[in-house]
Amino acid sequence: MSHHLDALDLALLHALAEHPRAGDLELSRTTGVARATVQSRLRRLADDGVLRDWSPTVEPAAAGFGVQAFVTLEIAQGALEQVAADLAGIPQVLEAHATTGTADVLCKLAARSNDELQDVLLRLARTGAVVRSTSVMVLSTLIAPRVLELLDTSEAPLPRSPAFR
Repeated sequence: MSHHLDALDLALLHALAEHPRAGDLELSRTTGVARATVQSRLRRLADDGVLRDWSPTVEPAAAGFGVQAFVTLEIAQGALEQVAADLAGIPQVLEAHATTGTADVLCKLAARSNDELQDVLLRLARTGAVVRSTSVMVLSTLIAPRVLELLDTSEAPLPRSPAFR
């Protein structure tokens, strides 16, 4: 479901990004709207899937998983569901996306060491559905995962109460 974000939605998302542990009352003060409005907006953003979860953002490298790689997989015809199940069983797979182009799946992996990464790559190769894999090691992150900058490209002005129209 696609959700059009207005300026208040964006203000709430920015406030949460800046202060992830803020409660409804603090968000109400930050955005200048009623607490009930904050609660209903956050509920709608969550129900619509815009606000995916309330979990902390964890940096794998800081948590001991400093080796990261992107891996493309070419898979057997019709084996996408099997590959998805196989990938879900490998904790080092942080993300996996079905793609267009020469590769069928793009994965992001994290491991404690090159040896652990090699073990994961060998495990991927042993699954019957993977025909070929290509890995690219991450040397450094130039832009960390982000979304707010994208959302800001469609920012609308904050809605005004009827008394100000």
